[in-house]
Amino acid sequence: MAEPLSILDGVRERYAASTDFTVGLEEEYQLLDPQTFALVQRFEDISVAAPAELAPHLAGELISSEIEYRTSPHARFVDAARDLVEGRLAVARLLEGHGVAMGITGCHPFSIWQDQHIIDTPHYQRVESELGYIAWVNNTWSQHVHVGINDADRAIAICTAMRSVLPQILALSANSAVYTGRLTRLHSTRTSLFTRSFPRCGVPDPLRDWNEYAAFVDLLIRTGSIVESTQIWWSIRPHHDFGTIEVRIADGQTEMGEALAVTALSFALIARFAADYDAGVPTPAHPSRFIEENLWRAQRHGLDGEMIDLDTGDVRSTTDSIRALLDWSAPVHAGLGLLPFLARVPIMLSEGNGAQRQRRAFEQGEDPAVTHARAADRTCRSAEEALELVGMVKST
Repeated sequence: MAEPLSILDGVRERYAASTDFTVGLEEEYQLLDPQTFALVQRFEDISVAAPAELAPHLAGELISSEIEYRTSPHARFVDAARDLVEGRLAVARLLEGHGVAMGITGCHPFSIWQDQHIIDTPHYQRVESELGYIAWVNNTWSQHVHVGINDADRAIAICTAMRSVLPQILALSANSAVYTGRLTRLHSTRTSLFTRSFPRCGVPDPLRDWNEYAAFVDLLIRTGSIVESTQIWWSIRPHHDFGTIEVRIADGQTEMGEALAVTALSFALIARFAADYDAGVPTPAHPSRFIEENLWRAQRHGLDGEMIDLDTGDVRSTTDSIRALLDWSAPVHAGLGLLPFLARVPIMLSEGNGAQRQRRAFEQGEDPAVTHARAADRTCRSAEEALELVGMVKST
């Protein structure tokens, strides 16, 4: 019998064939009861009922009250953004036809994990078997961005550099301040449920090149730690199947415009680090222990907090830290068509993000079910509003 293919087989070649700055976007949706806005276990029958043009874009995500939409790979960010907007609306229509509502927040504010079911796929059955409670409580919703990068060594260098800005991306995206009916005092409770719990998750060590990364993956394979590359759940990782860098740190976004802003910023930072690498400008490789300090600040305080400058040790507001990243990455914005999407970032910094809105509502005494009903409404309505942003005419 032939030896099974290794997780690493052909991956370097895929990066050699990858095209810079192709982009794919993913977001995860809560399946909700349209009356109570509690989670409902409907993934299996919804996925079976998906029309042929939508089905290839849908995937399961651990629990049967969740479904993911994945765009096709696109050469331009605006096309990926249009795909994501269309996809959110298409999934909403599909769910509505089956008596299910849809919402996005980083975690559900009141449905408890004991009521959720793990979906019956080999991958997620393996996850549950190995992780048990850690998998059971991972009732979380996120968004991911894939960016094509040519050359495996270059991809690893950019992944290493991107580690340093993950806390700012998390702080901007924080959207999970209420959990089990309580204000958790965290702006991103999702980070506690997933990033801080799963093995091989969070901020990876700095890596010099593909060979160093491959040696670690080989160790994981030889020691029986993993059997597939997607068991490496780092907050930024090289994706073996696609020849991309995948940014996985962000909470899912209720507001479509904010989802596109967060992904556009991640994209811009990757492109700027790539430009520096190509120009021979040293890219950062800060120790994980320093980045973790900022990651905690992002998880705990979101946009209300402060960040440590990892080069100087100075402290400044998180909002100023994000503005500095916008300024630093500005040379790549126009060429990648990101300006219309990044325009939402300063608005989020001044008016607040999802976690800040959730905190205000809770502190004013609003029932979390009422808050989540509004989130479900905005999940769909904001996608309709974003049609103009992505250059489409709203259908009547």
